[in-house]
Amino acid sequence: MKLENSSFGFLPDGREVRLITLTHPSGARLRFINLGLTVVSLEVPDRAGRPGNVVLGFDNLARYVQGHPFFGVIAGRYANRIAHGRFTLDGQSYQLATNNHGIHHLHGGREGFDKKLWIPGHSYADQYSAWFECSYRSVDGEESYPGTLDVTIRYTFTADHTFRIDYRATTDKATIVNLTNHSFFNLSGAGSILDHQLLLNASHVTAVDPTLIPTGTLAPVAGTPLDFLRPTAVGARNMAAGLAVPGYDHNFVLDRTAPGLTLAARATDAASGRVLECHTDQPAVQLYTFNFAPAEGIVCANQIKFERHGAFCLETQHFPDSPNHPHFPSTVLRPGETFQSTTEYRFSTLK
Repeated sequence: MKLENSSFGFLPDGREVRLITLTHPSGARLRFINLGLTVVSLEVPDRAGRPGNVVLGFDNLARYVQGHPFFGVIAGRYANRIAHGRFTLDGQSYQLATNNHGIHHLHGGREGFDKKLWIPGHSYADQYSAWFECSYRSVDGEESYPGTLDVTIRYTFTADHTFRIDYRATTDKATIVNLTNHSFFNLSGAGSILDHQLLLNASHVTAVDPTLIPTGTLAPVAGTPLDFLRPTAVGARNMAAGLAVPGYDHNFVLDRTAPGLTLAARATDAASGRVLECHTDQPAVQLYTFNFAPAEGIVCANQIKFERHGAFCLETQHFPDSPNHPHFPSTVLRPGETFQSTTEYRFSTLK
């Protein structure tokens, strides 16, 4: 495996953005920048052995600076939504930004981890894998969160085409933490993902109100458009999942029998022959199907345009709004504790 660290350009304030490339001799490679720890491209083989990009991204820094729908970034300090931007911790109330349609808090606020320039750290490469670490210090009060949070994330790409993410965080004051990678996948590399076959290892979802805030109930998926317990085309059942715009933006509660990595999802694309398996130690995965792409679509790298339902996200994480639901798995991190989590996106091809 080969590891390269090069310049991707400069931010308007003069800070340099680095591009990290982890490459297998076959041509498969993972490319990401330290701005938002953003995955720029992920090229894996199709059934004929030809590497192709399976994530949405851009080939220049200016396009990332202009803004985008969280393509490939790390979302935090709290990924997903917090109702009305409010929560209480140890008797203290906190008011966060309401950057989700002016109602709720989303993905860490107006300047979440996706907009931060992470500090490059240790790296390593051998014949089996290559990895690169970056860190970020989120100071006490940033985006109105309590505590100074030190986060280190390692991206690994292996010879068997696995993209592994290891998260680690500590704090000097009680706070809440929910981290995820927000890559948008299209296993064909273009077009729609409605024909992708999807399996989700989840017999329940967190039921939500019309603004996508959990009601506190874990609702069974059986007999509903949210049932992906068996491989089902993403576009089947007219995507009638209860949203104003057809599609999915739901938190699936994983069926697990033991701690550690477990299968969260499997997506298959018959056209390319590519298969993606997502394994995680987190309690849930958010399925999002790019329901709010602009009407004109978004032109990504290699001038490929992606329109509504042109990609899907598998965001491994804790439940949305967990701080306001004591019976949900806790997202509280205290001094002396370490938040650690791992997710793997494993790529293969149909036999």
